[in-house]
Amino acid sequence: MKLFSLINWPVTICVILLLSVGILVIYSSSKELAILQAIFAFFGLLIYLFTSQFDYRSIKNFILPFYISVILLLLIVLFLGIETRGVLRWIPLGIINIQPSEFAKPALILFLAQFWTMNSPNTGNILKSLLWTLPFIFLIFKQPDLGSTLTIMAIWATMLFASGISFKKTLVILLFLIVVTPPGIFSLKDYQKERITGFLDPQSDPLGRGYNLIQSQIAIGSGQLLGRGLGRGTQSRLQFLPEFRTDFIFAAIAEELGFLGSTLILSIYLFLLSFCMKIAASAYDRFGYLIILGVVAMLLFQTVVNIGMNVGVLPITGITLPLISYGGSSLIATLLALGFVASVAKYRKKM
Repeated sequence: MKLFSLINWPVTICVILLLSVGILVIYSSSKELAILQAIFAFFGLLIYLFTSQFDYRSIKNFILPFYISVILLLLIVLFLGIETRGVLRWIPLGIINIQPSEFAKPALILFLAQFWTMNSPNTGNILKSLLWTLPFIFLIFKQPDLGSTLTIMAIWATMLFASGISFKKTLVILLFLIVVTPPGIFSLKDYQKERITGFLDPQSDPLGRGYNLIQSQIAIGSGQLLGRGLGRGTQSRLQFLPEFRTDFIFAAIAEELGFLGSTLILSIYLFLLSFCMKIAASAYDRFGYLIILGVVAMLLFQTVVNIGMNVGVLPITGITLPLISYGGSSLIATLLALGFVASVAKYRKKM
């Protein structure tokens, strides 16, 4: 009974529900991948529970080594990583592959939380925080992985604003981003530019750059209110819908579980994020507060962008749906980050 009292049940229940939906939807198309995802989920939950029991303040001495380790792994990817569909994102480790860009997210959250706990948001420190973030941005963008790059930038921006930056500095940064964004588009790969043009006018090339978006919208629309049923989605089962276990898993869910199932998923995410913000509001110290804001930024950005690109309101960027999309590295990194949230929740009560 004492073990049950140690668990943060609101976060844990949300995690288990989202993991279960993901495994169930993956199982409807591939039993083998579902079993593998369940194994990832099991080890991820152990990491989550283990992390949640540690005082988050005791990890401060391990943050810099964690940060450096992820940088080294990202460098290894460029030289020893396996190439899949023209991208280098994974390090082969026997029967599994590790994707370091996923672990860059919790590493950066912890590093920036510690940095902004010790420093005020003046101009010099803002530039320093950006310099510490740039290795992640450069190495991940080099793979190329635009989705994870944008997530890293979202984490940096959110934690910068949470640090107490002035309105004047905020305005200057926004103006800077407006100026550098158009030239930045020209540095994208050709397929990434085609995703943007396909988003703006998918019907101009329905069998090419607009294909993914059109098939995703067809899948979502065909689900209607109650869905076609698990394993009965024609778009995903007949392979019309691309990457239906990762980037477009929300479209597969909408097709098989319908509007009600999709709404349930969104409600779980909303409750999880709201509860995290409630924990942040009562965090014992600034370090814990910033950790939670970083995790919320990561989850919110990935969820909004993934669902947005599935329904056609955002360009396709290759971002997975947290805790639901297939992928061991993404799942374990997310559960690790949520473990820190649960740790902040636990030890705020003991102070």
